[in-house]
Amino acid sequence: MKKLFFYLLVTSSLLFSQTLAEQTKQLQALEELEQIRVADENAKKERMEQLLAELKVVEGQIAKKESVWIKSYASYLTSLEVRESLDKIVERINHLQKKREKTLSEADELGALIAREKILTSQIEKLKKKDSSPFSTLLTPPNIEEIPSITNPLDIFMGISLIKTLDQGFKDYISKKEELDVLVGLLRSEINIYIQLESLSTQHKYKEQLDLKLKQLERFESALDTMNVTVDVYEKRLDIIEININKEIESQMVKLVKISVIVLVVFFFFFLLKLVIKKYITDNERFYMANKFITFGNFTLIVLILFFNYIENVNYLVTILGFASAGIAIAMKDWFMSMLGWLVIVFGGSIHVGDRIRVDMDGQAYVGDVMDISLLRMTILEDVTLTTVMENRRAGRIIFVPNNYIFTRMIANYTHSSLKTVWDGIDITITYDSNHKKAMHLTKEIAKKFSKGYTDITRKQLNKLRSNYSLKNSNVEPRIFSFIAPNGISISVWYLTNAYATLTLRSAISTEIIDAFLAEDDITIAYPTQMLHLEQSAKKTAPFAPQEVV
Repeated sequence: MKKLFFYLLVTSSLLFSQTLAEQTKQLQALEELEQIRVADENAKKERMEQLLAELKVVEGQIAKKESVWIKSYASYLTSLEVRESLDKIVERINHLQKKREKTLSEADELGALIAREKILTSQIEKLKKKDSSPFSTLLTPPNIEEIPSITNPLDIFMGISLIKTLDQGFKDYISKKEELDVLVGLLRSEINIYIQLESLSTQHKYKEQLDLKLKQLERFESALDTMNVTVDVYEKRLDIIEININKEIESQMVKLVKISVIVLVVFFFFFLLKLVIKKYITDNERFYMANKFITFGNFTLIVLILFFNYIENVNYLVTILGFASAGIAIAMKDWFMSMLGWLVIVFGGSIHVGDRIRVDMDGQAYVGDVMDISLLRMTILEDVTLTTVMENRRAGRIIFVPNNYIFTRMIANYTHSSLKTVWDGIDITITYDSNHKKAMHLTKEIAKKFSKGYTDITRKQLNKLRSNYSLKNSNVEPRIFSFIAPNGISISVWYLTNAYATLTLRSAISTEIIDAFLAEDDITIAYPTQMLHLEQSAKKTAPFAPQEVV
């Protein structure tokens, strides 16, 4: 029994030790598996972080480009969202409208939905066709209109310009294709990153974004395929057009050289003819007439040569007439400006026949009455005025004023519209010891007396002008001013007078003022005088040196 018990004890001990060793091995295996799992998780995490960094770089490159393709696709997505939102709103509106009894909140909701429907409908109108073809405009190459034929030398420049325009349009189209090619490459890189992220992610949080990017790539690849086919067709078409244009240009250049040779021969022939007549015609008048006739014949023959070479092209004749008109306009610009000035004068109403005007030309002033306004000039009869008395010392001349002077010269109208009066002034000087207040009163009363009729007329005329002009100062009464002058007190009186007879009233008022001043003991008219102080003794200094006084 003891042996049996001992055997059992030894056996159980051996079995227990074996079980413990196996458990230890299993724990070590589990720990190793856990370490491997943690290492895998860390590796996945590091890989995902690396992929996210790469994704950020690719997205930054796409955003940095600000591509018109991206903007067009964004507009396409927006149109889809607006369309989907509008469909939901319409469905909800129909549901609420079917209800017979609505709560207050449902009624408010219905009104808000109807207003939103209108807004979204207007957006749909602006974004129409975007939801069906997002790149229709970008995929369409530049439109090639009907190519005009080159039938004259001037069209050569048009043909060269057209070739440059077509080449530039093709280069722009190629540039858009290259931009799309780069963009597709970036999208493929982006999708590849999303695929790796989705394979590493256990929650599948990148699947939705991956699906959107796949749809986007499909759209862009389809557009790129379309552009590749279009570029080949468009390039061949451009080659054919450029070949035809170059042939027509070459033909016109050859034709132009032939015509130039003919014109040079004609010039040389008429030049020799002029030398001949110069040698054999000694009479100056006959030589002048013959020279004129040869020049006219030369010009006419050249015109006929050009005319018959390009008569089939009416547009060219119109162009020639246009250039001729432009040359005539430049050579005769003063005539054309005078005609334009005539229109301004006649329809503007600034000057009429019978008006008295003043024209400043080349530092000389001319005042007279307008006798005639023709298409090119105004005819003025110079009258005896203060200007002729003080400056010109001439009168009675007929002055011809070109109509274009209205744009470049100073022209003053003394009788514009209903006005027939002007302000005129007289200056007179009295001594310092004179009664200047009394002198001013007498002067003003005399001016009032003689200009009363013109003052009343002017007041009525100014009232009529208020409907057409802004008149701030409409005082028509005579105005009197006094100033300190070197030799006395200067009195200046201003009054209204007939624009056609200023000198007559000036003369009458001047003589009346002189008579009134001479009749007064305390008013002395000033004029340059001299007072001489003689020395009474050689030893005494004169209190005043000889000086000019009044």
